[in-house]
Amino acid sequence: MAKSAGGVLLPVSADAGKGDGEAALFKGSAMTRRGAVAALSYMSCSVLLVMFNKAALSSYKFPCANVITLLQMVCSTCLLYVLRRLKIISFTNSEPSVPSDSLFFVPFRILLRTSPLSLSYLLYMLASMESVRGVNVPMYTTLRRTTVAFTMTMEYFLAKQKHTPPIIGSVALIVFGAFIAGARDLSFDARGYAIVFVANITTAVYLATINRIGKSSGLNSFGLMWCNGLVCGPAVLFLTYIQGDLKTTIEFPYLYSPGFQVVLLFSCILAFLLNYTIFWNTILNSALTQSMCGNLKDFFTVGLGWVLFGGLPFDLLNVIGQGLGFVGSGMYAYCKIKGK
Repeated sequence: MAKSAGGVLLPVSADAGKGDGEAALFKGSAMTRRGAVAALSYMSCSVLLVMFNKAALSSYKFPCANVITLLQMVCSTCLLYVLRRLKIISFTNSEPSVPSDSLFFVPFRILLRTSPLSLSYLLYMLASMESVRGVNVPMYTTLRRTTVAFTMTMEYFLAKQKHTPPIIGSVALIVFGAFIAGARDLSFDARGYAIVFVANITTAVYLATINRIGKSSGLNSFGLMWCNGLVCGPAVLFLTYIQGDLKTTIEFPYLYSPGFQVVLLFSCILAFLLNYTIFWNTILNSALTQSMCGNLKDFFTVGLGWVLFGGLPFDLLNVIGQGLGFVGSGMYAYCKIKGK
């Protein structure tokens, strides 16, 4: 836990702030109060970030999603640098083992140890972007919701974590609901299916790697974010350069519009908070819980998106499939809270 000059405590790791936050949500619950706060914080940040990204990409018709990703990463890294330089936060669970005037703030050996996490994040990001380009939206949404099954598989192989039959049943219900929701729109495309499933695998590996490396590296959530930024930032910058996105951005007609700049500012702030809550939620709870939260927050994303950006044509199969997915997510939350 980091302590600011004003005495504000920031939850940054699984070991920080043990006390009331480590108490069960209620008697018999397998989830702690801090775990519940982490899950709710992630869902809130995720929903709001989707809304601001939607405003930038759709309302302002900004064509370069990669540039938004780069801006979010640069802003997060710069903010972490300033907060660490001012000693408002720490990057480790204990006292840092490098001098405070060190450029990287963490030992180089730790940076190397977390490189698999950074590599998995980079692959996850690139695969996700390519999957959006390669398939239509209904198929993308449908297949991406099956990530929970891949996450459960990765947890088993990487961390030897096994799940109870009720948990497995809730995941199966989500996967079944996802295919029901997209059944009317699905048209077989071997390349599109392959790209989306690669994105699912990289997402699952990324979340499972957070859970594994985050608990053994000695770094807290801020430290893991810092290492990600140092490794992935230059790679994303190179990618946007060779694709010509930087030139397109400079020529974008609304680049200096106050409204567009406000949207980008909130997008960057929320991306920082989202990355933090992803680490926090995954370390406190599990990679599978993180995936489930991603499914559960879809309910609020769909509702708020329908109000702000308009709804989609009514389709009974889609409604039934979405309903099954939300029921499955609710079942998982219930099993997690009750400790089943």
